[in-house]
Amino acid sequence: MRFFTLLLLVFLCSAPLSVSAVERRTPIVTAVAKAGPAVVNIRTEQIVQRRSSPYFGFGDSLFDQFFQDMMAPRSYKTQSLGSGVIIDPDGHILTNAHVVDKASKIYVALTGNDRELEAQLVGQDERVDLAVLKIVDKGQYPFLAPGRSDDLLLGETVIAIGNPLGLGHSITTGIVSSLNRRIQISSQLSSLFIQTDALINPGNSGGPLININGELIGINTAIAKQAQGIGFSIPIDTARRVVEDLITFGRVRHGFLGVLAADVSARFISSYGTGGALVEEFLPGSPAFKAGIQVADVILAIDGVAVASNDQYLSLIQTYTPGDRVRINLLRGERKMETEVVLTALPSGFEQSYARQIFGFSLNEDVDGLILSEVVKGSAAERVGLARGDRLVKLEDEAVRNLEEFSRAVEDRIGRKPLTFTIVRDKYAYLVNLP
Repeated sequence: MRFFTLLLLVFLCSAPLSVSAVERRTPIVTAVAKAGPAVVNIRTEQIVQRRSSPYFGFGDSLFDQFFQDMMAPRSYKTQSLGSGVIIDPDGHILTNAHVVDKASKIYVALTGNDRELEAQLVGQDERVDLAVLKIVDKGQYPFLAPGRSDDLLLGETVIAIGNPLGLGHSITTGIVSSLNRRIQISSQLSSLFIQTDALINPGNSGGPLININGELIGINTAIAKQAQGIGFSIPIDTARRVVEDLITFGRVRHGFLGVLAADVSARFISSYGTGGALVEEFLPGSPAFKAGIQVADVILAIDGVAVASNDQYLSLIQTYTPGDRVRINLLRGERKMETEVVLTALPSGFEQSYARQIFGFSLNEDVDGLILSEVVKGSAAERVGLARGDRLVKLEDEAVRNLEEFSRAVEDRIGRKPLTFTIVRDKYAYLVNLP
């Protein structure tokens, strides 16, 4: 009798889903089932080389410097884990740039797959903290196509999914508490995020934020350890603007408006109760000129997102690429107005002419690097004492060894002032802020 009772229990436990299980299939369960197969674990390896002293306790000291030329470099691997989401059947993966930063090798693991697949970095942009990977093995992969985030609602239920350890999904739910939360990333760079109370741990960085319909609306980003109970995600509308560039060019091209702006005065803020970016000058023939933007106009918002300062304007406009259509709200005198601008690519050679106009010098390239070939009379460069023959070795914290690297560094910082240049003269290095 006991045997038949046990057999009956086994039969009942292995029976199909009960009616109650079907009733428990909420929209969240359905959304996770739709999006889950496209979520991957990302494991990276970084090869680090260093020289070490054989004398215990003297690392990074005078002794270490003395012996470093005698010791062979020592290599070791560091590993980091994150998440990502496949966005097309060919195996392109969208994730955070910081997840794959400086990686020597990248591996991804799909849910339910015991083996790791090698992936290659297609392109990344640290300013928007996004990267695109591509699975090396050809195949048809489960994917979650980018949706839209411009129609999100405050209080809307959202789901954050990650695959931090490669063992399965990490799923948290919450509601949208801010549609455009501005977070200061550095002294000159801020970004807009979707803020939710769906918890995002570091290992979940790069995973998808989805809505109740299972649509991809954001890329989860772990920003600060102290932000417990708060989740931040890059809006998918921002990601969609740059993904094509990352796949095609390996980097994000800068959309060119043709405006040089500055912060508005304290008197303006006290009078109007808001900040903005004051148009100081623009290039004739630029998209801004064609759209009727004038000197002394104040940029109040871009695509409905308020702009309180020049830094905020620059941080926002850098998320657009050539060909994007941008809606700009302006204040001209006492009159508010709106105009639409189609951004273009930077004109050829613009970085060099920009450096001459704003900083006051021109450059030539020789076997030893970059040399100042001209210092414009009356310019900022002349006022601080720069002269022909000085060598430029760094722009901000970025080494510039040739004109191409210099142009790329300037392109990333157009409109930001002042910039710090490292100048070498007679074997002495000087830090110079221009203008």
